[in-house]
Amino acid sequence: MTTSPPVPAPDLAAALDTVLDARYSCRGYLADPVPRDVIDAILRAAQRTASWCNSQPWQVVVTGAAATERLRAAMATPEALVDQGFEIAPPAEYRGVYRERRRECGFQLYDSVGIAHGDREASARQGLQNFSFFGAPHVALIHTDAALGAYGALDCGAYVSNFMLAARSRGVASIAQAALASRAKFLHRWFDIPDDRQVVCGISFGYEDPAHPANGFRTSRATVGDAARWVED
Repeated sequence: MTTSPPVPAPDLAAALDTVLDARYSCRGYLADPVPRDVIDAILRAAQRTASWCNSQPWQVVVTGAAATERLRAAMATPEALVDQGFEIAPPAEYRGVYRERRRECGFQLYDSVGIAHGDREASARQGLQNFSFFGAPHVALIHTDAALGAYGALDCGAYVSNFMLAARSRGVASIAQAALASRAKFLHRWFDIPDDRQVVCGISFGYEDPAHPANGFRTSRATVGDAARWVED
């Protein structure tokens, strides 16, 4: 017995394309908190993320505005700098086209906020903005079961993407931050995260500040031809 393929839903496809085009990494936020019901809706949508064997390995710590302010202040203390390091290994090296894309993104950011090329002091200050969450009123910290290894982290990556798309569709801006995972041990202590969990990344989110210069650029994307290879036979 054969079945017909499902009929495409143009409205759904157009909506998804619109959200994908609208999402960007926001690096400047208004102080206004996002209403709890909106955050709950984002979390419900992201919870539909597909995962290996439906394991759903992600656990999420979400901070309200007051909790974010306490964490922001704590990130600037010596305690947060003790035992720095990732629990999930970061890239060993950016090389070739990956290095070029990383540099392009960095130069766009520096140009947008007036940092001259080669000004390492200013670029280091900009890098520290990661740990003040770029002024965002909320943080979602994603962690996974260590025993699930790479596939657990992969599933969490899919969750992060869906979280950000769900946020954008509701007018909420966001940025995924691997930098926060570099302070994993501190975050374990701060949020009482069990030792059998690994911090994957954070997502800072809130309402974007349209006047902030760091929000004025968009990164490029490789073409489909650069990323995909067809095999016909």
